[in-house]
Amino acid sequence: MIIRPEDIKTSRLENFKGGEKHLEAGMFFDGTNRILTRARLIPGASIGMHTHEDSCEVIFILEGKGSILEEDAEKAVQAGDCLYCPKGGSHSLVNDSDSDLIFCAVVPQQ
Repeated sequence: MIIRPEDIKTSRLENFKGGEKHLEAGMFFDGTNRILTRARLIPGASIGMHTHEDSCEVIFILEGKGSILEEDAEKAVQAGDCLYCPKGGSHSLVNDSDSDLIFCAVVPQQ
């Protein structure tokens, strides 16, 4: 199956997971697994801290810079990085830069 960003409606999600501002994302969901085909956090936007109770998450940073908060640690991220949050792990993604943070993510149920 090929999932093309242009074939998926982009949604604007305000204060996603309790974060700041909004997340814009094309989301594919097959009833079990979720794929964000191309997501954008504008400067100052974030995805709030949340725990993956039933899933893990893999995030590929495509453009820009930001920070990931994992448990109690904050780490800088940039284009080319692959982030992994295991099942049971908690994280947040923050665009603390002055340009857009573009990424794709896969959230498979486990």
